[in-house]
Amino acid sequence: MNRAPTIPDRILDGLNPQQREAAGYSEGPLLILAGAGSGKTRTLTHRIAHLIASGRARPHEVLAVTFTNKAAREMRDRVDALLQNQGRGVWVSTFHSACARILRREIGHMGFEPGFSIYDDADQRTALRRLIKEMGLSDRSYPARSVRSQIDRFKNRGLWPADLRAQDTLDSDRLSEIYQAYQSSLRRANALDFGDLLMLTVRLFQNHPGVLDYYQRRWRFILVDEYQDTNPIQYQLLRLLSQTHQNLCVVGDEDQSIYRFREADIRNILDFEKDFPGARVVRLEQNYRSTQSILDAATAVVQNNVDRLGKRLFTEREGGDPVRFFEAADDRGEASYVVSELLRRREEGLSLKDAAIFYRIHAQSRVFEEELLKYNLPYAVIGGTRFYDRAEVKDALAYLRVLVNRNDSESLARIINRPARGIGATTVARLFEAGNQRNTSLWGGVEASLAEGLLTGAALRRVRAFHALIEELRNHIDQEPVADLLARALDRSSYLQALEEDGSVEAETRRENLRELLAAAEEFAGQNPEPFEAEDEEPRAGTLQLFLEQVTLYSSADTLDGETLALMTVHLAKGLEFRVVFMVGLEEGLFPHFASHSDPVGLEEERRICYVGMTRAQESLYLTNATLRRLHGRVQSNLPSRFLDEIPPDLTVGSTRAARGLPVGAREPPSPEPRIDWNEGQWEGDELPPLEPGSRVEHPIFGAGAITEIVGAGPAAKIRVRFERVGMKTIVLRYAQLRLL
Repeated sequence: MNRAPTIPDRILDGLNPQQREAAGYSEGPLLILAGAGSGKTRTLTHRIAHLIASGRARPHEVLAVTFTNKAAREMRDRVDALLQNQGRGVWVSTFHSACARILRREIGHMGFEPGFSIYDDADQRTALRRLIKEMGLSDRSYPARSVRSQIDRFKNRGLWPADLRAQDTLDSDRLSEIYQAYQSSLRRANALDFGDLLMLTVRLFQNHPGVLDYYQRRWRFILVDEYQDTNPIQYQLLRLLSQTHQNLCVVGDEDQSIYRFREADIRNILDFEKDFPGARVVRLEQNYRSTQSILDAATAVVQNNVDRLGKRLFTEREGGDPVRFFEAADDRGEASYVVSELLRRREEGLSLKDAAIFYRIHAQSRVFEEELLKYNLPYAVIGGTRFYDRAEVKDALAYLRVLVNRNDSESLARIINRPARGIGATTVARLFEAGNQRNTSLWGGVEASLAEGLLTGAALRRVRAFHALIEELRNHIDQEPVADLLARALDRSSYLQALEEDGSVEAETRRENLRELLAAAEEFAGQNPEPFEAEDEEPRAGTLQLFLEQVTLYSSADTLDGETLALMTVHLAKGLEFRVVFMVGLEEGLFPHFASHSDPVGLEEERRICYVGMTRAQESLYLTNATLRRLHGRVQSNLPSRFLDEIPPDLTVGSTRAARGLPVGAREPPSPEPRIDWNEGQWEGDELPPLEPGSRVEHPIFGAGAITEIVGAGPAAKIRVRFERVGMKTIVLRYAQLRLL
């Protein structure tokens, strides 16, 4: 008599042999090398379910970490389905969400209050812009956007302000001062930015062994998706959590490591076996997404890289088109070709939601948008202004954030005179100054001004009325659902009334967006009726805090939906798939990007970016380029991308190059140009040219620009140059490779 399969065995049913091996692996470090479209999420979720169903782990002993909210939701839903809703208590979340939840419970150890705010990119820029002005620095030399990006990179590498002074980096002392002032302002505001969520969690674990021990014992099994995208601070976090039991399972693909600009370190996955001796390695090479011709073409490109562990993708799927090339005379011709192909495929039954256009940089989207508009084809530019980044939505959320955390200075500054209530910039500056003098926040300045008579007349009355409004609204935090509290804030603040009185079309659009926000709050409350505790799980934060946390950590990749054509950079395409993909702008200097031409490591990443884009296609892949391209206000003549040369001709069809008697992907000899010996730009001693702010210079990679600042003297001087194409750069004169124009 045959016995019915046990639940753990049933969970492994339907997996291919390699997936089954990975999902059923017992304990110890495990590296799952998962090629594009090889079912990594399926393998990961089946492994979680098998750990629980087999009795090796209870739900609350499993932590699964990924990079987007969408992926986390999908993984959580799959685990619940496999375990028939018996998986409650498994933590499946992004790195940032997991750390936010840890800190809600533990941040008192670090001197913060549990009701801390989380600053998004815009909040960070606003805070930095104000600090840079207060420090008497030039916003041209230290633009808030660039400084924010630099601080974010420091945090991704696990560097605090003091660590910068120990490094021999350009401008490290000044950056360290700004960084330190920024961190002090965050502490006064009881706020963290995205980088702090990980940085403070790592510091918490390093400085409080008892806390670390609790989470090490709690999460006996840790699983990480997209491990090739982890950066140094994420790596530190994972090593700390797994160092006692070594039950770390990571899933990734070194060929899809494309986030070096976020400090992602490909060595994390390449060195996994060295970091975790005795690790089991399982390769998932069967692809369930693309045709073999697409896989072979993509593999032909990426196999030119040196930093690889190696895999060869195959599929049992039959049919599919060969890869199509098209070279246009200019970017308009390229856009016309892409849209004409879309129209043709649409007549054959293709839905626009099943197609996408990928480009290397956002600026390329314009000509495609204009061509799509000619034919009234609906499209969405992914990575444009998100719903939660719209001004009126951020205003409404700022009211809620202040109710949770009155010390959130950036949110308070945003709403103190929005809608206009006569509290001008001069008054706000005085309130900030009052708070700074007392080493507190803007709210502390407000309370000091009322208690100590720092304001008089109309300014005093208006600030007192605003203070009373916030205190009144705070009384309802624990009494009303999020949507009701939001509606009350919009009503009592007269925000909606101001939009109604405006009467413009734009004002009505903003009112519609606020109604959509109210609907989102109602939906969230329905999905999170009460804060809950699973076994051994700490009490969750209140529903309002959870709502604010969710929308702050929301990813633009989570918004892709609807019957529209998707336009996006290849970076944003990672994790997605489409029946038909157009990869455009495959030209030297654009894709691969010009900044990688003298950087072998950067060039390998460009090749991986190309591989990622190609493997998003299920049935049809188009690769296009243009001989002439208008970009950044200039007409450029570009050679075809070297990546086209790396694809075997027997895998491709089409190209206008064949009409000129040239092989597909071959390069025409460039027209003769004067050669410049850039070694002439290496200046020493008395040979230094008369450089000064305003001097026009040229760099072999960055192009032309103007000097804005010179710090120091002689060959060791640091010069800041605002380049026309790449923005501000700081370089040491001795190694500048500049020519004076």
